[in-house]
Amino acid sequence: MMEQTANRGDTVIRRKLQGVSDTLFIPLAARIFVSKKFPEYFFDEKALLLEKYIPDDSIQKRSSEYSLMASAARYRNLDSTVRAFIKKNGKSNIVYPGAGFETACYRINEPEATFYEVDLPDVVAARRMILGEQPNERLIAGDMFGMEWAAQIDKSAATLLVVSGVFQYFKEDKVIRFVNDVKQAFSNVELIFDATDRTGIKYANRYVRKTGNTDALMYFYVDDSTEFAGRTGTELIEERVFFTDARKMLARKLGLYTRIAMKVVDDKKRAILVHLRVN
Repeated sequence: MMEQTANRGDTVIRRKLQGVSDTLFIPLAARIFVSKKFPEYFFDEKALLLEKYIPDDSIQKRSSEYSLMASAARYRNLDSTVRAFIKKNGKSNIVYPGAGFETACYRINEPEATFYEVDLPDVVAARRMILGEQPNERLIAGDMFGMEWAAQIDKSAATLLVVSGVFQYFKEDKVIRFVNDVKQAFSNVELIFDATDRTGIKYANRYVRKTGNTDALMYFYVDDSTEFAGRTGTELIEERVFFTDARKMLARKLGLYTRIAMKVVDDKKRAILVHLRVN
């Protein structure tokens, strides 16, 4: 009886998620794929439990091994930065604007930090249905660019904003305005985000079209992290390529095309993480 009730509950949730944008499921599908195939590199136990809620398997079928690895590599590197930030600061805020179905709170599992996930009301409602809320986690419904969410963050603690797979969907002036607004709202804050260069955006848009979501085209890119930091009045802490660990750890376990693409992307800095001290 309990199993039947659970199954009915899962069915209700899946129906409610049918209208959720594919862009929320693409990174989740990537975390599931890599957790299954290369758990020694990246493992997300919570993501595996959410697989039943993905509407179908079309994302993985239409995605290359490289594109799925690129998404997982982004999370592995972001998690590393978050852990280092918490180790340095102790009590801290880790804020994910445009969080989607981010499961970092579970992966990182650091009770000293408070994890804030910010997203639009319908996304937060869907997230609450399938993920719930941890004791050291706060879900905030609102537009990340509206900045009303900042009032709910504890300003006495060091804050790291982790913007993962979000900025690309907006024009540069809106991203720069967001950085300036963050500067005004916080006194002790860092920002890390992923970006591609101008050429990388073209490839990324080709991938998004392939997954079937032709409305989610990308615009924002970074060709020079130092120059971007200068234009935003911030300090560049680190620029990091995606695949350093993956190329060492997985080597020939990956397909030939994936290995070649990873090397090219790293060598040309086509996909990077940009870590800034904002204020």
